[in-house]
Formats: sequence, C-alpha cells, structure tokens
Amino acid sequence: MLRSITKSSLASSNSILKSSILLNSFKSSCLIKRFLSSSSSLASNQSPPAQDVFLSSNNANYIDQMYSAWLADPSSVHISWNAYFKNLDSGLPASKAFQTPPNLFPLGSGNIGVANITPPTDKPMNEDVITHLKVQLLCRAYEVRGHQAANLDPLNISFGTHNKPAELNLDYYGFTENDLDKLITLGPGILPRFSNNSNKGQMKLRDIISSLESLYCNSYGLEYIHISSREQCDWLRERIQVPTPFHYSNDQKRQILDRLIWATSFESFLSTKFPNDKRFGLEGEESVVVGMKSLIDKAVTFGAEDVVIGMAHRGRLNVLSNVVRKPNESIFSEFTGSKKDDEGSGDVKYHLGMNYQRPTVSGKHVNLSVVANPSHLEAEDPVVLGRTRAIQHYKNDIGTFNKALGVLCHGDSAFAGQGVVYESIGLTALPAYTTGGTIHIIINNQIGFTTDPRFARSTPYPSDLAKSINAPIFHVNADDVESVVFICDLATEWRSTFHTDVIIDVVGYRKHGHNETDQPFFTQPKMYEAIAKKESVIDIYCKKLIKDGTFTQEDIDEHKKWVWGLLEDSFARSKEYKPTAREWLTTPWEGFKSPKELAEEILPHFPTGLPTETLKHIGNTISSWPEGFEVHGNLKRILKNRKKSLDTGEGIDWSTGEALAFGSLLLEGYHVRVSGQDVERGTFSQRHAVLHDQKTEKTYTPLKNLDEKQADFVISNSSLSEYGVMGFEYGYSLTSPDALVVWEAQFGDFANTAQVIVDQFISSAESKWKQRSGIVLSLPHGYDGQGPEHSSGRLERYLQMCSEDSRHFPSPKKLERQHQDCNMQVIYPTTPANIFHALRRNMHRQFRKPLIIFFSKNLLRHKLARSKIDEFLEGSSFKLIIEEEVPNKQDIKRVVLSSGQVYAQLYAKREALKNTNTTFIKVEQINPFPFAQLRDAFDSYPALEEIVWCQEEPLNMGAWSFVSPRLNTTLAETQNYKSFKIRYCGRDPSASVAAGSKKMHIAEEEAFLNDVFNTSN
Repeated sequence: MLRSITKSSLASSNSILKSSILLNSFKSSCLIKRFLSSSSSLASNQSPPAQDVFLSSNNANYIDQMYSAWLADPSSVHISWNAYFKNLDSGLPASKAFQTPPNLFPLGSGNIGVANITPPTDKPMNEDVITHLKVQLLCRAYEVRGHQAANLDPLNISFGTHNKPAELNLDYYGFTENDLDKLITLGPGILPRFSNNSNKGQMKLRDIISSLESLYCNSYGLEYIHISSREQCDWLRERIQVPTPFHYSNDQKRQILDRLIWATSFESFLSTKFPNDKRFGLEGEESVVVGMKSLIDKAVTFGAEDVVIGMAHRGRLNVLSNVVRKPNESIFSEFTGSKKDDEGSGDVKYHLGMNYQRPTVSGKHVNLSVVANPSHLEAEDPVVLGRTRAIQHYKNDIGTFNKALGVLCHGDSAFAGQGVVYESIGLTALPAYTTGGTIHIIINNQIGFTTDPRFARSTPYPSDLAKSINAPIFHVNADDVESVVFICDLATEWRSTFHTDVIIDVVGYRKHGHNETDQPFFTQPKMYEAIAKKESVIDIYCKKLIKDGTFTQEDIDEHKKWVWGLLEDSFARSKEYKPTAREWLTTPWEGFKSPKELAEEILPHFPTGLPTETLKHIGNTISSWPEGFEVHGNLKRILKNRKKSLDTGEGIDWSTGEALAFGSLLLEGYHVRVSGQDVERGTFSQRHAVLHDQKTEKTYTPLKNLDEKQADFVISNSSLSEYGVMGFEYGYSLTSPDALVVWEAQFGDFANTAQVIVDQFISSAESKWKQRSGIVLSLPHGYDGQGPEHSSGRLERYLQMCSEDSRHFPSPKKLERQHQDCNMQVIYPTTPANIFHALRRNMHRQFRKPLIIFFSKNLLRHKLARSKIDEFLEGSSFKLIIEEEVPNKQDIKRVVLSSGQVYAQLYAKREALKNTNTTFIKVEQINPFPFAQLRDAFDSYPALEEIVWCQEEPLNMGAWSFVSPRLNTTLAETQNYKSFKIRYCGRDPSASVAAGSKKMHIAEEEAFLNDVFNTSN
C-alpha cells in the first residue's frame, strides 16, 4: 500500500472524483497526514513537510479511487483501510471510524527513522499491521535509494555499498536479527509479483531483503521514482520486480561472448600495432559495444529501420568497427596514413562519421549512421536529433516514431558539464522537434581528462540532469556484460513503448590516460593503482562462463584466436586499401552527384523566376484565410496589402518575397522547414506565417494550403535555444538535398551561442568530412541606435570563415565554379526580389552550400526596399551586385560600395546634399566575392576620382576586413583604376559592436556619412 500513496504516485492520478464528505472526514485524521508526509519525505530524503500535504486534489483523488476500489472489492485494500471504510460507511464519525496508524516520524524527534514506532494509547495497533507498514517502507526505500547501494563501480572507489543509505538498514525500522525469519504477507507495496502458490503469498523478512538487494542493489541500479507517471513507474516495476529479471540461454551467452571478444580484441590489436598513436580506446568500457549491438537488434524488432548514432571520441573507432561495421582495413589504413583519393582537409580518425546497412539477428537490415563530430564533445547531440527527425519525416514516421531512432553516447563529464546536452534533451517533447525519444548511453569513466567527478559536477551522478525531463536512469556496472545487455534491452523497450528519452549510465573506467600517450598517474594515482590491478571485462566474463559450465577454456581460446586472425588479415589488406570519402559520410544523398563527380563540370545557370500566374496564386493563398476564421484587425490590413502589392505588381515587401520563395519551392516538391525563436510571426512582426483565430485560438498556416500535391511546410517557434536548435536544423539538413532548412535567429547576435555549430559543422564539414548541407541561417542585422545588443549579427565572423582566396583574381573557369567551390555563401541583400531568388537558387543547383543571410530589420518595411513583380518573373535571377541606373556615367566621380541597410542612410544623405556626382553599388553577395561583376562595373565609369567602401559597423567589424583585399585584387584587373586605393568610411574601431545611446549612434552615423561625401556638419 505504501508504494501506492507516495507523493509521485498521487501526482500521477488522472481524474478527480468529488467525494467531499469523505475528504472532510479525513481532514481531521492528523496521523494519516503524518503517514502520507512520511512516505513523501522518504521519496525525497527530506524531513516531513509541515504543510498539510493531505488536503490536495491529487490526494483526494487517490482516496476517492481507494474508496471506489473498496466498494467494488473490500479485500482489494489493506485491512486497516477496509476497517475504516466499513466503519465510515456504517455512519460512524471519522474520529471513531479511523484506527490511528503508528506515528512513523515522532514529532519533535530529530531522528527521521522509524525504529521507535509507538502505537496509540487508546487502541493498540495490530502487530502485523505495524510490521507490514514497516516492510512497505523498506521496500519503498529500496525503490528510491537502492541504486545508492548497488555494485556499480568496477573500481569500488566511487559508487557502491560503502555509501549505503540508512533507510536500507534493519535498525532504521527497529528490526533485529531475530526478525529476519518472520513471515511477511506479501501484497500492496511488498514484492507483489513474488506471490505464488509455493510461498502462499508469504516470505521471510530475510528473503524479502535478499530479493530487494538482488533487484535494486546488484550490478545495476535504477532511478525512476522521480517520474510523475504512475503508468510508467508500474511498467518498470513489472519488468524489474520479478524473481529473475533476465536470464540468457547458452546461445545468447555465446553471442554476448562473441561480441565482447571482438570489442576487446579490437582494442588490444590497435594497442599492439599502433602503441604510440592516439585512439581514445574503450578499454574499461568494452561492454558498451555489446550493449549497443543488442540495443540495435532489439530496436529492429520494434520496427526500427534507421539508427542514427552520436558517438564521443572514446570508443568511436570500436563502435565504427564492431557496431556500424566499417571495414577494419579502412580504419587501419587511417592509422598508417594512406592517402585518400578525394580533396579536402580531412580530419583525425576519431572524429569521422560513417553510414552502413547491416543485417541483424532478426534477419532484417538496419541503416546505421554515425555523425561526424569535432572535439566539442556534445556538439553532435542536436545534429543527431535533427537527422533522426528528418528521416522520420521522409518515412512518414512522425507521431509513430518506430522507424528511426537516435542513440547518443556521452562522456560522463561532458554530459554533466556541457550546456548543449540540456538544450538538446529539452527538445524531447516539443512537437516540431521530438524524435519519439532518444537513448542516451553515458560512457562513465569516472573522470574527465584529469578532473575528478567531485570537481566536475554538483550532483551524485552525471545523469541527474535527465530528471528534468522525467527520463528513467539506469546505472550499470561495465564489468557485468550481461547486466549491460539487459539494461540496454530494457531501455530500448522503454523508448519503443513510451517514446521518451532514457538514460543508460555505464559505470566503468578508462584504462589509459585521456589518450594513450598520457600519464594518468600524475593526477589520479589511487584510481590508476586500482586499474592496474584489475581483471579485464573479458577475463571476468570468461571465468563466469567457465564456472557455469557454459564453455570451456579451449572453446574461448579458439574463438579469440579466430578473431585475432581476422584482424591480422584486415591489417595486411590495409596497406593496399584505398579509402573513399563515401565511407565518412553520415548520409550519402543517393542519386545526387557528389562533389567529386561534379568537379570537372561547369554547371549551368538556372534562372529562378516564375510565371505571373504562379506568383499570384501563391500571393492569393498567403493573404487569405478560411471562412469563419477571425483574423486580428491589424493583421487583416497587412494581408490585404500583400495581395494588393501582387495584384498591382508594385511595392512587394521583404516578407512577401520570402513567402513567394517558400511557396514556389513547396509547389515544386521541395520540403521547407523554418525554425527558430518566434519565426511563426517573425521577431519584428513581419512574417505572419501562422494565423491565430482571435476567438477560438485555432491556427491556420496559409503555406500549408497551396495545393493538395505540395510538399510539406513546417514552421515552428523553437525553445529559447540557439546551440541546440541550430544544431538540430543542421542535422535535419543532412538527410536530403530536397529540403530547404532555415534556422532564424531572434536577433543576429544570438547566433553567437551556437558558434560551435557554425565553426565546426556549417563552415567546415564539407572540407573535413565531405558532408554537404544546404542549411540557411537567417540573421537579423543592422544599426538602429538600440545599443550594443541586437545591432550586429557579427558579419565579420562568418566572412572570416570563408575559404576563397583574396590574393588572386579568379580565372574564367574558377569564376564559373565560384559557388560550387566555396564552403558557404554570405549575403546581405536589400530587395525582396533578391531574397526570393537567393532562397530558390539554393535549391535549384546541382550542389548544396550553406547560405548565411543577413537581413535588415530597417529594410523590412522601408520604402527603398520594395520590388516590382517583374523582378520575380521568368528570366530573372539573383543579383550579386545592384547598380543604380545612371543617365550619364561620365558625370560620376565617386562610387560608393556598401552592403545592407546603410544604403538607405547613404541615399537620404545624398538627397539632402543634392549630390549628383555620386552613385551607389550595393554588394548583395559578399562571399563568393563578385570579382568580375565589380571589375566590369568600375570600368563602366570613365571618370571616377574615388571609390569608397561604406559600412555602419566599426572598422574592426563588418565586411571591411574581408572586402578590402578583394577590392584591391579587383581594381588591379580594371582598365582604368589599377592604382586606385579604396577609401573606408564607417565607424572607428571599437570593442563594443555599437554605441550605448541613441544620441551617440546618430552622431557616429552622421560623421561617417559626411566622410563619404567629404562634407562637414
């Protein structure tokens, strides 16, 4: 019964029955309140709360349910409750109907134990009832705290029995050795699944304790009582609280042994052949490989067709070899440094990814992919989730979540210390981001580089973070390989059943230092003294199998020899092995030409304009709503203006241009996904992609209603995360080249907190790992006098990562291949037509490149940032630069180059000065740099006296440092301006991105505008 009335169980009730008379009767039952308080405090390890925990709707709900159960069957509740309900039903008042239970936590006592249970003086309580209640508390204590006494640590220095909680000791309950042979009636709260005909529903206390020790304090420990769902807790109890939670046949043991031999032999082989190389080996945690293979087999039986794996450094090579089945000769060739046959910078072997289809024991095949990951530890977490979600989308698996599964392997220090872990698991239940649960495996070495756990985290376990999402946490000793397999299978069944995250904390050790060339005794002498004396997991398991009579030593030695021989064969073949980049790919994009295949091709230019009818159809759809749907009054005006601009062909604004691009791609069969904080409405109230009924709060998404055969459009506000969500969208973009995936920052500078994703994945993944992506980053940027925050999206950072050479003017062939060869595109467009073409261009090429869009908040509604419908029509395309129309170029003495919204300030200044000898060229694309277009533009002006670059950012920021050498290279190729020097006009160098006051902002702006035109105030 105690298990049923804990705080967590009460909170999980789903309906509240209104039995006010019964509740009021219980209000006077003070000692029942104490009883409830005591069980609640036992679950939380706190003193009994002073407040009246009983008088809540959840508790009333529980009592109502008990009362209903009693009405149906009096024997279904404990005898003390049966007596109470019977007396209450006969009309007795609560004070007489209720027989007070013992005062479990005596008031005024500092001892929170239950040893001194004293029956009330008016009526002595039945001794059997007291014993039953105490045993219930004991059982509950094992459920809650048993993991703290489990044999989890192979080294026996961090976790285990030496930390056994007081609640698990006999004297805590007043039991003595003499009580151990007492027969206890099983039932509610006391191992109900142990009741059978042989014991007639009774067990000795010593046997109950022995069973609890076996269930909760063996080689694994379970944390699940924090989960608020009673259904989920009971599901676990049904699988855990049974006499034998798992038992493996000889054939199953043979498979476990085989997998363990491969995992341990692989590490030993690498150690023998490459003793001086870093490999971040898995020694001390090899059972993880066995558990992962079993996990995958189990997942396939539940319908999984794809498993996406995020793998830490440690053990990556072993997982690639033995789980994903990357050819061993390929891995060995990477150690010997054999030259790859593809271009690119490459990466160290323990960062590489892989994709492979392999058979499983069920006879079915499964697609396995390991996401490439840099040294930023947990950076791949959201990438794995995004890729998994994309697979589910393309397999129509959203909602069922059976066909694709994400598995994340973490280091213990990284899981506890890296913020992106929380940003990633925080997506688990969000409708547009959930993947139906991720299985997390913590490879717990009990150390982070040289840092002890006590200095690396503020919680007992590295996994405690997962309690925030109600995930069950399974701790398991890495030296007990069968328990590791059982826990991995249990976690897989949990995920398949409840579609929520689950954590497996495999507690082991790291045989060597941080890497194999490190000396760990410098900092952890005690730990490594214990490791030096330890038996390996393979020796431990072999001894167990031999002792059980499952196999002989000869059987085992023969199999080990056979595995080693196969590794030797692979090593011999590795010397002639020629790896290909395909081996590295997380996803190969079948049917889409590889960069190598396109290397010698000059790709055609695809105009991205559309027929008028298509544009107007999209325009009508995005500016209308269903009949009976109540749109906000101000929004009606905005939508009507959108329709009017398309009907008249004049004044099309930025958001309309963007929507036309999305809509046209959807009609052409491209999946479009837009994600980020506030993207549905738009941070600046500009997009309104999702309409909200003002009366019913229903929503309507116009771009989902273009045509019955259109591709899927997803737009969703994200959690307040950048690192996690940008990584998720990057992962999503890897799965198919036919998806336009856009991540938009609330403000451009917010992308700073996702800089790892930009640095390590978006800007460099194709060069390092040959992994292509067409992800779009949409970053608001522009100086409006609002202070240092939210002015700058840090344009200079993205440009610094661009790989194009500034020293040489490209040859004609290289000019043709500029976009094909670049690592990413950076644009700062100023017209709605150009954003329309930029988005469509990204999908209409035969290759994909990341696209970084800086867009101006100021230009979203500015009269100078309007386009005509002609600029969207067939034959039109993206403009790398935009020149003004000049009646007579002979009269132009000054060309001012700029990018983005500063053009509007320049235009206004020129109008105020009535200047007629200055023209502007807007550089809409900064990388790849428009060398040829600017060269030709300069030469079209015969009488220039100066060329100016103007930007609103400080000198040390913005595009200046990037464009300056490229402009000099361009001028050297002109006919008339080879000796010209570009003059800079903008803010002075600054530590802060922008001024902190509007007045200072205006003064700085006026100063550089005067500088452009050589004027004074």
